[in-house]
Amino acid sequence: MGVSAPNFDTSSPDFAVVFSAVHTGPGATQFTRIPRCLSLLQGSPLARPSRFALRFCWHPIQRHRGDSRLPRKPQAARAEWPDRAVDRVGVVSRDAHPAAAIFCPVSLSIRFLGTSASRPTVERGVTSLAVVREGETFLFDCGEGTQRQMMRYAVGFSLRDIFFSHMHVDHMLGVVGLMRTMALQGREESLRLWGPTGSAKVLKRAETLGADRVGFPVEYRELVPGDHVRRNGYAIVAFAADHMRTPALGFALVEQQRLGRFNPDRARELGVPEGPLWGRLHRGMEVTLDDGRVIAPSELVGPTRPGRKLVITGDTRPCDATVEAAIGADVLVHEATFADEEAARAAETGHSTAREAASVADRAGVRRLILTHVSARYSRDVSELEREARAVFPMTQVARDGTEVDIPFADAAASSEGLAASA
Repeated sequence: MGVSAPNFDTSSPDFAVVFSAVHTGPGATQFTRIPRCLSLLQGSPLARPSRFALRFCWHPIQRHRGDSRLPRKPQAARAEWPDRAVDRVGVVSRDAHPAAAIFCPVSLSIRFLGTSASRPTVERGVTSLAVVREGETFLFDCGEGTQRQMMRYAVGFSLRDIFFSHMHVDHMLGVVGLMRTMALQGREESLRLWGPTGSAKVLKRAETLGADRVGFPVEYRELVPGDHVRRNGYAIVAFAADHMRTPALGFALVEQQRLGRFNPDRARELGVPEGPLWGRLHRGMEVTLDDGRVIAPSELVGPTRPGRKLVITGDTRPCDATVEAAIGADVLVHEATFADEEAARAAETGHSTAREAASVADRAGVRRLILTHVSARYSRDVSELEREARAVFPMTQVARDGTEVDIPFADAAASSEGLAASA
């Protein structure tokens, strides 16, 4: 279960907690990091069955002037919800029971923990990025102070994997303190540290640095370009970055294709009873009805739909390997250490300018570009970087520490845009 808490006061009367319930089977309910607003569930039908686990996500709810139905305090929301609430996707209306006011959070998101290049500044920490997919958290790079940024931006410590792009200190020093804190918290589960060739030797030093030792297993895995870390429903694919003579990797999180949309109305017209037969059809299996008719999946299920792709470069010059890895990506996170005025220095140090990163995004045909790893000279004002990148690729954003980006499925994003256009 993941908890996402953007930087606003959740105790404010202008905000309330909304939640989604995820069926996970008997015995699967575990409440960890539940906020005090768990009291919202008292008296709700969702609080009773043990067959539901709960994922919490804070969403702003618009207060309508003079609307007394909006609870003044979170605890008062047990029995009533506002009729209209605006979440990060669009307008949702409550039609019946208060428990029906359920917002499904986007299941893939990025949280930028550190966005500064080489050294921290007052406004920015050094490089680290958290990715949360269906409640599973990963870190990509772990610069100095990452664990404090995780606390500040509500990223859980229960992660199992950290992926390192390379072994420069500003990308890995934070793992020393993070592992010590995990040990103090009584962690017993193993932690997997992934990196390029030669990273295991460096990371083992981080584990043994100091007199104390961690009390949980740490696994070291070295990757080469083309390696796939396969998981249920997705893979993390390593690709070559170009960062001077340093072994360096970028990473692409690539989801498998999804099943096509099932047409329940058509299923009822054909007399297919609700239940297991619907599931079999959706999974591509023919079913035989009691009257002998054979129903093919193609009659009820649409074409397969693409999963999502998130690409994270780490430190790199603009290169063909990144373009190839990022083709059609939903989001490309690319370093942009310098503006055009420092293009020569970018080439000398193995980094990219904002304009060069935008060219990569344009060549790869990505939907959205997010720039990070900015030089200290742009720490407070990134307008120059943003302007130069948008001249090439308009859908560009420069991240700050704490920036959170949700990555919806392409079809869901299109539906949301249509909804917003018609509102």
